[in-house]
Amino acid sequence: MANEDKKDFNAMLMDGKDMPKFQIITDEKSIKKYGGDKMYFAPPIDYDKVMKKIPYGKVITVGKIREYFAELSSADFTEPITAGIFVSIVAWASYQRTEDKTPYWRTLKANGELNAKYPGGIEAQKKMLETEGHTVVQKGRTNIKYYVKDYEKALFTLK
Repeated sequence: MANEDKKDFNAMLMDGKDMPKFQIITDEKSIKKYGGDKMYFAPPIDYDKVMKKIPYGKVITVGKIREYFAELSSADFTEPITAGIFVSIVAWASYQRTEDKTPYWRTLKANGELNAKYPGGIEAQKKMLETEGHTVVQKGRTNIKYYVKDYEKALFTLK
């Protein structure tokens, strides 16, 4: 996202954008990829509520949050693009607040990857995760990415 300092992310967080909603997709390739045609869109505030549940020392992935929403709503899957955008909005909204913070740094991308779009980028997320006892490792030579080592062992299960 650009110009984060000029945006009101808490207003974005509260804008439900006519969600939650469902959409039936007809693209065969997508149906095969996601395992069905019933797609769910969760509002941004729902991502905030879920991300606040992740306790100290635990992590979750955006994919696990999407699976949780799909199961809760009896959908085949939760729309992935808005999920990524809304997770970033949650992070920036929390960063802009002085209280009622959301521990967004505990929400990882696929395979335990850190999220460069969070406030302060990889370095800030790395520092916060290491403070909670996680080990962050670097992978790649030219396209360097950072991951929580053995993140599966620290995965929080949503219920």
